[in-house]
Amino acid sequence: MASLPPQFETRFARSDEDLKASQRLRYDVFVDELGGDGNLVDHDARLEADEFDPSFEHLMLLDRARPGGVMEQTVGVYRLLSGENVRQTGRFYSESEYDLSVLKSSGRKLLELGRSCLHRDYRGGMAMYHLWNALSDYVSEHEVEILFGVASFHGTDIAALAGPLSLLHHRHLAPEKIRVKAHQSHFQNMNLVPEDQLDRRRAMLATPALIKAYLRIGGTVGEGAFVDHNFNTTDVCLILDTSEASARQKSIYSRGRDL
Repeated sequence: MASLPPQFETRFARSDEDLKASQRLRYDVFVDELGGDGNLVDHDARLEADEFDPSFEHLMLLDRARPGGVMEQTVGVYRLLSGENVRQTGRFYSESEYDLSVLKSSGRKLLELGRSCLHRDYRGGMAMYHLWNALSDYVSEHEVEILFGVASFHGTDIAALAGPLSLLHHRHLAPEKIRVKAHQSHFQNMNLVPEDQLDRRRAMLATPALIKAYLRIGGTVGEGAFVDHNFNTTDVCLILDTSEASARQKSIYSRGRDL
């Protein structure tokens, strides 16, 4: 980590160099750390890319105290696709895993989030707070009503993930009107441990920080999980109806509160 205190800046990618900086950080996290892969991953250039990148907006967190240029200073990224921009891709990224028809037919303003990651030196501090502030500004400016996107558990061993997946199913399932469902062809049931036999504390401790952060602001999950062997992850679909988040919950992703 840089010896100077972080000097954070958030902005959207505006050049090919910015996009490659985002893809480099994604490679470090999703490929090097988590063992993921994909058809468009460039191992020689160390870039984690896919066919959706040109259509998404890429929110970047830079630490200007780090030496070097944008490639070295990019320490956090988020990928955003609005319902208006989905016409360029023909579908949302999540649609390969989940049936999103209840969201797409709702008539509400949608924003898909994905590929969220932080440089390993910036986890557990203020970095995510700055990214979420910028995301909150975007949500307010564009009057987004529903945020959604896949979030991942590391690994594909369902037995090892039975506790946290069951906790999400029993306690955090989305309301039926916005409850997306994993496609039947690869539907992984999350109701694996009866609720009265569940060690809720242990299950929550085994839940990734990003998923817990969404739950704290009123986030819910779709029905069923998706086992992604290419990325070595087990995915759930997170859904947040911003109109139903309480004032206290909203404050977690608004200015003035640490995560």
